[in-house]
Amino acid sequence: MRNILLIALFAFPFLSGQAQTNPINQLTEKEVIDGWQLLFNGKDLNGWKLFNGGEEVTGWKVIDGILTNSGIGSDHGGDIITTKQFQNFELYLEWKIAPESNSGIFFHVQEGKVKAIYESGPEYQLLDDKGWPEKLEPSQYSGANYAMHTPQNAEVKPLNEWNSTRIVVDGDHVQHFLNGSLVVDYILWSDDWHQRKNTGKWKDTSTYGMAKTGHIGLQDHGGLTQFRNIKIKEI
Repeated sequence: MRNILLIALFAFPFLSGQAQTNPINQLTEKEVIDGWQLLFNGKDLNGWKLFNGGEEVTGWKVIDGILTNSGIGSDHGGDIITTKQFQNFELYLEWKIAPESNSGIFFHVQEGKVKAIYESGPEYQLLDDKGWPEKLEPSQYSGANYAMHTPQNAEVKPLNEWNSTRIVVDGDHVQHFLNGSLVVDYILWSDDWHQRKNTGKWKDTSTYGMAKTGHIGLQDHGGLTQFRNIKIKEI
């Protein structure tokens, strides 16, 4: 009941947010020339599917051009992934999150091998950093490579404003940007990466982070999160 009330209280204020001067969910002529493609058309969930589920996406909604999760998802249901897979890319999107909510962005996600999306692809963490009711580990704040790398100099905007995220994956080199600042920079499968994996949350999850290509994923983790301007350029 609490999560349903949160959706009712915060969904419509979130949809207004800051004034948007440029049309959302559209590519500029230069972006098209540079090879960008939209992952969200602002109208429906075309190009997305449920993780480990069917082609029909349930729970998520598109409201006034904004992609909104259900706000009442669980650890093992409701997450969505792109129908297309990507290896090396630059991903850009904008997001905002309701009070005490938690979500994430995944890449190199593999289906059919794990029950939960986070047991497959690495996660760029999204969180209500200032309002989270429990004690947080350093690698749980927004912009983190969840449970692996702590964000540095990360500045999250107030809850009623849009944040911008960029994830660049070039071979084994991964960079996380939050609101224009580089906050995480790491090398997949390096000695340091394996040491972090083998001594932390993923020590018993052999599938975590091992794929070299896969789907982009968005999490429905029990709190309201909204997305727009989701686009990608393969490199």
